[in-house]
Amino acid sequence: MTGQPTLAFPVKRLKHVVSLRRSHTEGIEDDRPYVGLENIASWTGKLLPSYSASPIGESASPSNAFEPGDVLFGKLRPYLAKVWVAEFAGRSTTECLVMQPVQVERRFLKYLCLNRDFIDAVNASTFGSKMPRADWQIVGNVSVPAPEARRQCVIADYLDREMERLNALISAKEQVLDLLAEKRRAIIACSVTRGLDPSVPFRESGVSWLGEIPAQWEVRKIAWLFRQRDHRGEPNLRLLEVSLKTGVVARQFSDERIESTAADFNTYKVARRGDVVFNKMRMWQGAVGVAPEDGLVSPDYVVAEPVGPLTCAYANMLFQTAAFSAECARHSHGIVWDRLRLYWAGFRDIEVPLPPVQEQVEIVERIAFETKRLDELSEAAESTIVLLKERRAALIAAAVTGQIDVESET
Repeated sequence: MTGQPTLAFPVKRLKHVVSLRRSHTEGIEDDRPYVGLENIASWTGKLLPSYSASPIGESASPSNAFEPGDVLFGKLRPYLAKVWVAEFAGRSTTECLVMQPVQVERRFLKYLCLNRDFIDAVNASTFGSKMPRADWQIVGNVSVPAPEARRQCVIADYLDREMERLNALISAKEQVLDLLAEKRRAIIACSVTRGLDPSVPFRESGVSWLGEIPAQWEVRKIAWLFRQRDHRGEPNLRLLEVSLKTGVVARQFSDERIESTAADFNTYKVARRGDVVFNKMRMWQGAVGVAPEDGLVSPDYVVAEPVGPLTCAYANMLFQTAAFSAECARHSHGIVWDRLRLYWAGFRDIEVPLPPVQEQVEIVERIAFETKRLDELSEAAESTIVLLKERRAALIAAAVTGQIDVESET
């Protein structure tokens, strides 16, 4: 590839070692298994575990037909590296290029397509900013390593073994992350709804999503604790957004996505430091947080100003629990589940626990103490995953380009 060091293997254009299969089918007339881009894992060359080889997905949509041994490559957002060697005959989204190996071993072709240099070359040629796509006229002209057939099989065998090992390590670390996240959620949920002392007397809250609460706690509607803030006209404040993972954070922009003019910001809502902000369309998923500073948020968000004895730190943790999110869904409106909207009128009627203020402070402090170690372990696991993925990418690149002698590694 242009700008890359000299390879140990000769190179050919991709279109000279594969044949693009151009067989199309109308889904309504074809009940063969359907594979969408959402079914193919990024950077692993595998179908996702949740995939079921039955006629599912966009069954009525035009599709590309594929045969066993064909290699599917996702041309939509190619940087996701969606590659799969077909194990059965079926049909795929038209966002996949279906390549029939001609002068290349199918597994070696898979690894050629997973080579980061190949992905970078394809990605550099895409068109469309929001939904970038690659065109076969460009993809087919990308130069790829072309060792002899026997060596291709040896390399594919080696990479199959190494990828199985590395992917297993990555999967194990991801499972650790999931367990740590679940433990973190459990600590927060238990603390904000049942307090810190399990030996205190409990009573029925009278609220279905809460169940029993400590006897000294009260229950109040959100309308008693917050009022809606709908102030605008301060265009110079910093832009904020609601993230599902981190709550309310400063908004980040890419070089190609800058807001048009400052005058547009006059329509944005003002959120003061300590205000609760949530995304109406995603509140049922936990898209809520507390503003860390004065700033501007989308006009489609709801801003709630605290007016009662519920601390912002405690509210932030309470509002992000799964039980509260489910209660928000119950108060939302919409005929499609993933389009539910929670308006102020629904939010204000939700009943929440109200511990004494000092106990709220103690709960927040205890949660911070108990989750600190979990967060450290999560950061360590995430760092290990990054290193393993880098190792995986480097190994594929070195093997398919002949920079390592895989026969001496076996």
